[in-house]
Amino acid sequence: YLKKRKGIVKIALRAGVPLVPVYGFGHTQLWNVVVDPFGILEKLSVKLDTSLCPFFGRFGWFLGPPHRVPVTICLGEPVNCPKIADPTSEDIEVYHNILLKKYEKLFEQHKEAYGWGDKELKFV
Repeated sequence: YLKKRKGIVKIALRAGVPLVPVYGFGHTQLWNVVVDPFGILEKLSVKLDTSLCPFFGRFGWFLGPPHRVPVTICLGEPVNCPKIADPTSEDIEVYHNILLKKYEKLFEQHKEAYGWGDKELKFV
């Protein structure tokens, strides 16, 4: 959904503030997420416009504390946004694409250090 979510870019352009790409390596291993083979949670999530994602943590507790795994947070190069009072959809698209490219660069730059050399970053 990141390709469709451009509101943060519009806000940054209106305010003239930079956007800093941040990626967390290892956060997907903190909890065990419940997989819904029937797609019921996905349909509900779309209808409610929020993500319904039940998970289990340490000790098998529902919504429990996270598993003890290393998490590395990486900060990328900021995307400097000019101050535009009323940004056009073209302005938003340009800076959104720059932000996505910076996310890709950040991921590619640090994935080997975390041991994820075989992984790819995919935007949906």
